[in-house]
Amino acid sequence: MIHTDTIDLYQHFSQAKAGDGGIVSVYALEPIGKVDPNRRFPAILILPGGAYQWVSPRESEPVAMRFLSRGFSCFILSYSCAPARFPTALREAAMAMRFIRENAEDLHVDPEKVTALGFSAGGHLCGTLGTLFDAEEVLDIAPVSVIRPDALILCYPVSSSHGRTHYESFLSLCGDDPALMERLSLDRLVRRDMMPVFLWHTRTDDSVPVDGTLKLASALADKDIPFSLHVYAYGRHGLATADDLVYRRDNLPVVSDGVLDWPEQAIRFLWEQGLHIEDGTEKGE
Repeated sequence: MIHTDTIDLYQHFSQAKAGDGGIVSVYALEPIGKVDPNRRFPAILILPGGAYQWVSPRESEPVAMRFLSRGFSCFILSYSCAPARFPTALREAAMAMRFIRENAEDLHVDPEKVTALGFSAGGHLCGTLGTLFDAEEVLDIAPVSVIRPDALILCYPVSSSHGRTHYESFLSLCGDDPALMERLSLDRLVRRDMMPVFLWHTRTDDSVPVDGTLKLASALADKDIPFSLHVYAYGRHGLATADDLVYRRDNLPVVSDGVLDWPEQAIRFLWEQGLHIEDGTEKGE
């Protein structure tokens, strides 16, 4: 069974509203059949893209359905976009992590197995959550151990603020503040105590160039962070699941072999990090 709910994080934590987002859609798995009633599921916080101007539905529920079918409870964050600026979205992502972990027992979630997954600008938000979890902008929300994800999945992320990049995303997030843009370049935020990272991009992405993902992978390698990098030869930007869940059948995108399988590849990477279903000691009936 799946428990569904919609949570306004600002109301839940009695915080003054800072933007038009902060809404979490909950899709939490529950033990069924003859499995252990104390089973705990790994969780994924999904951060859709949209250039920090909107939140893409294509990268929301259809993605959750893929991961739910493989044993991951999913939480989709509709975060605040422009005119809201940094750190509003980051604070909302931190609140979402707090919600997941503080309600882990009721939601049958393993609080030590929470991954953040982001697309495009949501991939940038995901990356900042994975590097700025102890920044002064979020320390009033929860302890570092609560905010910090256990792994990241970055899907064609907006990452680098320099060179070939998606400048519009940084402009929406930072306004005309070059120093803040420089600070929030993910390749320069990579740190040695980061969590494992799964990255994928397409070579022909003409909206968010693959260059930033390559820079980010190089920075991860320099800091000896476990990561898995997948660059596919062909595919447009914003693919999400790249199938007829999110595209008309007569307008399916042309993609390289392997793109349709990216969720399964990401799941296998998470399993390698120990992020999988855990059963307790009691036997189900």
